[in-house]
Amino acid sequence: MIIGVPKEIKNNENRVGLTPAGVAELRKHGHNVLVQHTAGEGSGFSDEEYQTAGATILPTIADVYGQAEMIIKVKEPIAEEYPLIKENQLLFTYFHFASGEELTHAMIERKAICLAYETVELSNRALPLLIPMSEVAGRMAPQEGAKYLEKPLKGRGILLGGVPGVKPANVLVLGGGIVGTQAAKVAAGLGAQVTIMDISLNRLRELDDIMPKNVITQYSNEYNIREAIKTADLIVGAVLIPGAKAPHLITRDMLKTMRPGTVVVDVAVDQGGCIETCHPTTHENPTFIIDDVVHYCVANMPGAVPYTSTLALTNATLPYAVKLANQGWQEACRRDEALRLGLNVVHGEVVYKGVAEAWGLPLVNVETVLELAAV
Repeated sequence: MIIGVPKEIKNNENRVGLTPAGVAELRKHGHNVLVQHTAGEGSGFSDEEYQTAGATILPTIADVYGQAEMIIKVKEPIAEEYPLIKENQLLFTYFHFASGEELTHAMIERKAICLAYETVELSNRALPLLIPMSEVAGRMAPQEGAKYLEKPLKGRGILLGGVPGVKPANVLVLGGGIVGTQAAKVAAGLGAQVTIMDISLNRLRELDDIMPKNVITQYSNEYNIREAIKTADLIVGAVLIPGAKAPHLITRDMLKTMRPGTVVVDVAVDQGGCIETCHPTTHENPTFIIDDVVHYCVANMPGAVPYTSTLALTNATLPYAVKLANQGWQEACRRDEALRLGLNVVHGEVVYKGVAEAWGLPLVNVETVLELAAV
């Protein structure tokens, strides 16, 4: 198979879809890998490293899309890339269709095969290709929140961990999954007083066992959230419903009950956000203020630490990329239920329930699509 790795062109996105080690592994299986010139530069990988691993370097993004049968990326294609995508071309990347109506319709129109990292799901409901970036984003959330709590950046002027004789900041984490757990660990490690909320009592019991003493667990419901935000200095939104829009746990009216300079970091923003007033921002302009509350809503947080992120992502995606290349997407998805759940849009049809529901589109059974693809 011919595999293409284009340079990411989303604002301040420095990650790349494949490391030189990933190229070497695909070459070992007999596949050709085309890498766009300087695609890995932002993550610290030179063209020479890719060439040594066996890749062919192409000068433009159009060259990569034009020749590749499978595209391996990090972020969803943006408008400039839509015309480059060919019918029947396999795109293996993060899509987050449930928060991107224009993207959804564009991929339907291009009749590509869109296999989304974020909905590849194991039998135990784990999301193996979302986990590494969730870990990065979760660990970054308190780090970014601590920065924006500083007064020159319009925060409350609070040091997250406090100092002897002065109370630390109160951090509220909404969601006890991968993002929330990592965020709570880091915030606690910095000395903050942390409350983590979730709707699963079993998960809260697990967290209560593994977290340090400055992390307390609390059941998540509207009343508890409304009470907690009144005294929170930093709020981390970490709620995920795979492939669907995140629910709004904090609504616009709740902002008026928060103290001026409170910071909210909505890690769920690429799935629509769990804070109603959030909308995607960039690393270039990461924050905005509504009702004196600082909103940090960067949709590609791990892009700020691209070396770590690219290595972590390739570690997770490479086995699946090899399987897709070796078997072809149809056979790989027939054999592997986790990969099959990654299919979102195929040949102009929506095959993932959360995407269809988000935009009121007809849902086609993925098995039907796979049968037709085999004909």
